[in-house]
Amino acid sequence: MSEQPNIRVLLVDDEENLIEFMSKRLLKQGFTVKAAFSGEAAIKVAETTHFDVAVVDLKMPGMDGVETQHKLKEIQPFLQCIVLTGHGSIESALESGQEDAFNYLLKPVDHDKLVAAIKDAYKKKVEVQDKKFKEQVEALYASGLGAHGIRKAIGELRKIYGID
Repeated sequence: MSEQPNIRVLLVDDEENLIEFMSKRLLKQGFTVKAAFSGEAAIKVAETTHFDVAVVDLKMPGMDGVETQHKLKEIQPFLQCIVLTGHGSIESALESGQEDAFNYLLKPVDHDKLVAAIKDAYKKKVEVQDKKFKEQVEALYASGLGAHGIRKAIGELRKIYGID
């Protein structure tokens, strides 16, 4: 059996008890987890910490899940978002402009379904990121940049891909 990769998860929900419970369960299963209790807090965290998957509540005071997801993806383009909604249905989440979400789960969320969705979202992130990386490396190679230009471009790629 292969070892689970270190999947970095950002949980975003104004229900602190729910997030703490979900965090503890995910941590026990080997995920790296950071909690944010508002969209604004999630954006601040994402500006300094790289994540693979964000689990975002649709309905939150202040910045809602739609806006939070869009801003997170501006900061980290390969981030995959799973949207939680306890208000209405999956259809209402889709209608609210959440087309970019990787998956939608209804609250109360089943823990096994959440874990499976996080793992699937991580696989999707890796696929998208690898494809983009290969395209960028090919473009660099074709550009004919000198050593300094390539070093600078690699530095930019390291930032984009969250390579420390």
